[in-house]
Amino acid sequence: MISGAFAAGAAALPAQAATGTGTGSGGITVARACAAPTRPGELACLALKRTDVHEGALISPALPSGYGPSDLASAYNLPSGGSGQTVAIVDAQDDPNAESDLATYRSTYGLPACTTANGCFRKINQNGGTSYPSPDSGWAGEISLDVDMVSAVCPNCHILLVEATSASDANLGTAVNQAVAQGAKFVSNSYGGSEDSSVASSDAAYFNHPGVAITVSTGDSNTGAEYPATSQYVTAVGGTSLTRSSSARGWNETVWRTNSTEGGGSGCSAYITKPSWQHDTGCSRRMEADVAAVADPATGVSVYQTYGGSGWAVYGGTSAASPIVASVWALAGAPNAGDRAAQYPYNHTGSFNDVTSGSNGSCSVSYFCNAGPGYDGPTGWGSPNGTSGFGSGSTGGSETVTVTNPGSRTGTVGTAVSLQISGTDSASKPLTYSATGLPAGLAISSSGLITGTPSAAGTSTVTVSASSGTASGSTAFSWTISSSGGGGGGTGCAGLSAWSATSSYVPGDRVSYNSHQWLSAWYSTGATPGAPASWAVWTDQGAC
Repeated sequence: MISGAFAAGAAALPAQAATGTGTGSGGITVARACAAPTRPGELACLALKRTDVHEGALISPALPSGYGPSDLASAYNLPSGGSGQTVAIVDAQDDPNAESDLATYRSTYGLPACTTANGCFRKINQNGGTSYPSPDSGWAGEISLDVDMVSAVCPNCHILLVEATSASDANLGTAVNQAVAQGAKFVSNSYGGSEDSSVASSDAAYFNHPGVAITVSTGDSNTGAEYPATSQYVTAVGGTSLTRSSSARGWNETVWRTNSTEGGGSGCSAYITKPSWQHDTGCSRRMEADVAAVADPATGVSVYQTYGGSGWAVYGGTSAASPIVASVWALAGAPNAGDRAAQYPYNHTGSFNDVTSGSNGSCSVSYFCNAGPGYDGPTGWGSPNGTSGFGSGSTGGSETVTVTNPGSRTGTVGTAVSLQISGTDSASKPLTYSATGLPAGLAISSSGLITGTPSAAGTSTVTVSASSGTASGSTAFSWTISSSGGGGGGTGCAGLSAWSATSSYVPGDRVSYNSHQWLSAWYSTGATPGAPASWAVWTDQGAC
């Protein structure tokens, strides 16, 4: 493969301008390929085009100035492969020059031809036919970016372009279903919009495809959840700035952020249930991102576009990151039938380039917007380091993690709690802990210490997980918190006949009535000699 000329000078390039058209430091300017959504149910592509780069036809033998196939292969440690795999690209509107532009991109970089004639490239509408939607120059740029990134990362993959009639969530979702119906095991979606109360129903209708790896861009507007990246069924792909370095890897990545309005997206969903495989503790619902790849237009990729463009251009946005990750997944191989492929990166968390620096804004929960070791919102577990992070299986190799179950726990509103959870790793690696379902007011540290003061009564199921970075394990237990109040001297309660009267109880003992509440109780002897013992009880909320 041929390297792009951009790579050599990327580290010195200044940041680009804000989303929309604008001028950044050093004269770098960008523009959105697609207009922002204007109403609920409308989505927009997330491609950003450098408007200060005017390469056009590119006089031979010069090379495009953005990153090319060999740059991405080097940065992400990619093998060859992908033969027989199909990566589907879902976009809106039509790019009438998609196939011819793709041919120019591939021939420039010495890649094998990918055409309709040789069966490598296919274009269909959302219903599977060849009557295409109306052309659109903005979406044509997105389409060029998407198919070029599949070509760059997986030159031996087939490409299926599915064009939705419009950028509505219903039409784009129908196109996703069509891509799966056509047999694609990898489906990239480089678009998004604001969440609303309808996303849960859309999620079930369009993205619930076990055995298929679906990737979605997280957005180009910094913090704030976007759909469908928050779908519980997809892999949400965030954005990085990628530059060459003198490190052993040869590359460096940070969170992509240009200014207060432009950068890789991240956020906590307001509507979508947290999937069972995601264990961060600051977001009770679905958190994005899961992984990341290059998206900064200042360290962007080369794209060839003639419908709405003049030839070679440099693009960025998380629209670049999604097809890159979908294509790395194709190199790894198809998910197992019935698997939720989105959990695979969480089963191999040590198989990524961990992005530990940079921020995409300000946030009340630090990891929502700030990179750090391990999982964070802007970059998830990091960028691809080969393909092992996208393979099936629950752990890396034979390594196992066991978390010790502390047994059922009890507590009282207003009374401080301290509980150390412990675990072991078969490879003797240090463990990082997280938990879901903790009673209100409690939190767990990365070392497994649960502390806090309960603030509400109730019973919950707590799941504590521990990860070594390459393997993980978990355990679950119940935790019941009673209120701090008392009650009056009631003389009976439904179900008391099931209790065994015994004088071993003393006044003030707390006795388990059932799995949902605790009762204060006292014991007294029968009023008549020989009569059975009796109980007087009350709940913490008042007399029975």
